[in-house]
Amino acid sequence: MSGKVDEFQKEKECLLCVDSDGCAMDTMDIKHIRCFGPCMVEEWGLSQWKESILKRWNEINLYTMSRGINRFKGLAKALREIDGVYCTIKDIDVLERWVEESDELSNQALGKAWEKEKSIILKKALAWSERVNQKIDALSFEEKKPFPGVKEALAFAHERADVAIVSSANLQAVEEEWQQYDLLEDVDILLAQNMGSKARCIGTLLEKGYQPGNVMMVGDALGDYEAAEKNGVFFYPILVGEEKESWKELKEKALKKLEEGTFGGEYQKKKLEEFRNHLKQDEPMPGVGKEKKEW
Repeated sequence: MSGKVDEFQKEKECLLCVDSDGCAMDTMDIKHIRCFGPCMVEEWGLSQWKESILKRWNEINLYTMSRGINRFKGLAKALREIDGVYCTIKDIDVLERWVEESDELSNQALGKAWEKEKSIILKKALAWSERVNQKIDALSFEEKKPFPGVKEALAFAHERADVAIVSSANLQAVEEEWQQYDLLEDVDILLAQNMGSKARCIGTLLEKGYQPGNVMMVGDALGDYEAAEKNGVFFYPILVGEEKESWKELKEKALKKLEEGTFGGEYQKKKLEEFRNHLKQDEPMPGVGKEKKEW
């Protein structure tokens, strides 16, 4: 497996791009429920509203069309709502501006922004993200397994296509989780959070000589679809709650259609409709608290 995109070379005509958390790996729920949300509550001192805030965090990141949102975008979205409902979040506009304007949404990029601007919220967001990584690292590998059928589907795919991991998660975490279950043997390149957005990663891979009609992004979230759409490639959804069945169909039907050039049209339309029906539209917290305390 190549670790650097400039060293990666196209070997087959087709390319399969695969997301990690919540798509190949059954890690998304546990990471958000036990790491991301609780660390936000702790970092910003939100324990008195813990139950409702964690419920909302999980809606944003797991159960609606914003599922799979970059961690810093999810944080900015949640804190903005908290600022409007529960308590004042100091410098929330600074975090929102960084999220919108930064070319790279990673700990390293955030650290540089903090050094430049010295805004308290950037420092706290970095501390939160680093703590999240520590909590994720502390999870046992038995709690971070691939979905049923993933290994078999990847092996089948690798005989017919180049395979790339395209993830917005932490590089080290993705590599360790996939290595633990011997999934990397059927992967040609790993592109994670440090390489920029998923759309950017797919675009970089297309520069290796693939035709968009021979490329498919496999994912479980709207961001995966949008990354595929931006680059004019196909999208295959891993449906929430039906992951085993989705990977089975990927192996038995979708990959063959991609190889034969028949994935587009009615089949792609059908898969997109299934995807939309599995995630509800996100609706922000109703109302604004009458009293908010200063953080």
